[in-house]
Amino acid sequence: MSEDKTPAEEAEALAADAAVDQIEALKAEAAALKEQVLRYAADMENTRRRAEREANDARAYAIQKFAKDLLAAADYLAMATNHAPADHADSVVKNFVVGVQMTEKELQAAFERNGLKKIDPNKGDRFDPHKHQAMAEQPAEAGVAPGAILQVMQPGYELLGRLVRPATVVVAAKGAAAGPTGDGGANPYAANDEGQGGGGSVDTRA
Repeated sequence: MSEDKTPAEEAEALAADAAVDQIEALKAEAAALKEQVLRYAADMENTRRRAEREANDARAYAIQKFAKDLLAAADYLAMATNHAPADHADSVVKNFVVGVQMTEKELQAAFERNGLKKIDPNKGDRFDPHKHQAMAEQPAEAGVAPGAILQVMQPGYELLGRLVRPATVVVAAKGAAAGPTGDGGANPYAANDEGQGGGGSVDTRA
């Protein structure tokens, strides 16, 4: 049987136990502080990324209203170039036509440089409700599937993937009945506005 500890030994043992308890408490406190610091750092990083993303979005779409205001001018220039005489004896008229064509080309190039992309589908392309809006149906033609695009009435535009204006098109009828898709019923080809802003009012002056 071991001898009883002396008071000094008991005091030393108690001090050692207290030191161990204190060390464990300090370790737990350090771990909690470390976790808190990491959480704060993650929150700060998320805040920084969100602020950066919002700033980038603000810069990217700052020109959206301005670009939309220019679409009518682009439409009129396109109409002018499409109806311009291919060849004319008068050099003044010919130079004027070339000037209009160059202006229209430069405007489209400026759109492209600033992320404004033209939506101009080809005949027979599949109808995309996120980018197109059907204004009428016509009987399907050879080589064009029912529901596909027959004609583009007015090109659309998107700014960095965000729809600014849907392309208004004529589609091949899916059934026997064909005619305008007006107020007489729901338009199955209306541009989808989920997150895109499509299907709204469309300038059909062009």
